[in-house]
Amino acid sequence: MSLTVATWNINSVRLRIANVERFLKLRKPDVLCLQETKCPDEFFPHQAFEALGYTHRLVQGMKSYNGVAIVSKLPFTAMNVHHRCGKEDCRHIEVALDVGGDPILLDNLYIPAGGDIPDPEANDKFAHKLDFYREMAGWYAERKPGPRQKTGVHRIAVGDLNVAPLEHDVWNHKQLLKIVSHTPIEVELFGKMMAAMDWIDVPRRFVPEDEKLYSWWSYRNNDWRASNRGRRLDHILASPALSGALRGYHIDTELRDWELPSDHVPVLATFEV
Repeated sequence: MSLTVATWNINSVRLRIANVERFLKLRKPDVLCLQETKCPDEFFPHQAFEALGYTHRLVQGMKSYNGVAIVSKLPFTAMNVHHRCGKEDCRHIEVALDVGGDPILLDNLYIPAGGDIPDPEANDKFAHKLDFYREMAGWYAERKPGPRQKTGVHRIAVGDLNVAPLEHDVWNHKQLLKIVSHTPIEVELFGKMMAAMDWIDVPRRFVPEDEKLYSWWSYRNNDWRASNRGRRLDHILASPALSGALRGYHIDTELRDWELPSDHVPVLATFEV
């Protein structure tokens, strides 16, 4: 079967529910993972998703900040909410997707942005971000298949990971080396998390590393297309066991022109499972 998974930092699901509905009708992903829903669970717009066939949902939200949700046409065989770094700030949920064979584990992550000052001593938000990456690297290392395991783990991790790791994941590598999201320490810790599961960077499987690739453009740019000062903050990662299942990806840049847009656009990946 074909499986399309999408990830989107929506920057308030209730404020932009019309855009979410329009996107789901247009692209029809099997699963949509949202970040920054900014919505307590009791106010999540379940009816809108139910009407479009996304009858399986896991949400974890809070007022005004953070929040993650997974909405799916496919059933879940398991659901988990994970609290990170001693906080309960709605940043990591996990489901097991029923795809007819071995389930696919799916993580939806909203890693802290980290504030403006790239110094963990001077900026608690940046320290939290670095700790989050360290914790995720350890957690994934514990779940990496051992050498005696014949079949690998079928796992996908998506979300706003708030790091643009490669030189051409930002509009200007040299200028952004001291800007949060592209600093050497963030890139290093992103790499350690990647190595912990031997993750495949799905879009970069299809796009060479020397080509520009973005998923976020600041609201401060009056004409985002003309300036094109983007960053690739939104990621889809796949475990090695899914390498042969990869069929394609899409970054839906046209949504940045929609009325009342998020500053992020959806990223989609298709698998044959």
